[in-house]
Amino acid sequence: MRAQLLKTPGPIESKPLTLTEVPVPKPGPGEVLIRVTACGVCRSNLHMIEGDWVANGVPGKSPIIPGHEVVGRIAELGPGVSWFKPDDRVGIQPLWSTCGHCEFCLTAREQMCNSAQITGESVDGGYAEFVVANALHTYAIPDSISDAEAAPLFCPGVTAFGAVHKAQLEPGQTMALFGVGGVGHMVLQFAALTGADMIAVARGENHLKLAERLGAVRTINSTDVDAGKELAKDGGVDVAIVFAPSTPMLRQAIAGTKKGGKIIVGTFTDVGPFFFPHQKQIIGSVIGSRWEMNDVLKIAASGKVKSIVETFPLEATDEALRQLKAGEIEARAVLTM
Repeated sequence: MRAQLLKTPGPIESKPLTLTEVPVPKPGPGEVLIRVTACGVCRSNLHMIEGDWVANGVPGKSPIIPGHEVVGRIAELGPGVSWFKPDDRVGIQPLWSTCGHCEFCLTAREQMCNSAQITGESVDGGYAEFVVANALHTYAIPDSISDAEAAPLFCPGVTAFGAVHKAQLEPGQTMALFGVGGVGHMVLQFAALTGADMIAVARGENHLKLAERLGAVRTINSTDVDAGKELAKDGGVDVAIVFAPSTPMLRQAIAGTKKGGKIIVGTFTDVGPFFFPHQKQIIGSVIGSRWEMNDVLKIAASGKVKSIVETFPLEATDEALRQLKAGEIEARAVLTM
């Protein structure tokens, strides 16, 4: 099969990925082989490929095939898998497997399992024509969602859903989103379902216009003003959700949140000095459980949220990542096979 292989991390401009022929993997007990039709291109893929996370042990093996939001058709069932059949349309998310018996797995917080394997980071992912998946972490996809639109649901979708769930937004509250892109455009759609008023903060006009289309009542271009000061002028927001990988943006989000408010953070940043008497809560958020993933698929199948995608062939993976790095992707890039 053809696959984009990462041997040595480096700047995307140096083309660290190699499109090459590798053997089609075989599914083991409890696994399935998926013929990939679409795979989303995530900023965390870019971080791994460029070597930003090497100190954290990512990638977990070398060489590795990146890609963790995958859609395709069942090509082969491993021993013990009886609830799928060949040609079923399925998807997998970053959470490739978990132990199933720790305190996190037993309390619907399995994304924090210390034994979790991560698709495309510790096991091979979906930048390829075939991928092996853990059948217990494989999801049937409703017919009403196309392959390209389904792929981002398996990372931006469930990640956004989890962040909005933690925010506990209510009608009449205000939410400021910092970072409109792959995850951010899904945050706006899930937040809209709560009845809260949405404010979008971003650096690019293309992202701010996208936010307006998705229902933001106000947009702030952070290249022109300090968004934290702007929000604080009006008393601050009830909740800030941060998916911009920027320490200044996180600190502006904290400053622009009212006393007692919440800041949901889904990216690596530096909080800096924290004025505890204001009793603000900073809450980390990462992907979501299988229960949440199934909820995301149901909501998307109903037409209440929709991924906005730009498609690229597998051969153009470098270009998709370059455009993502340059901020040229409006929402989500998706590789199609």
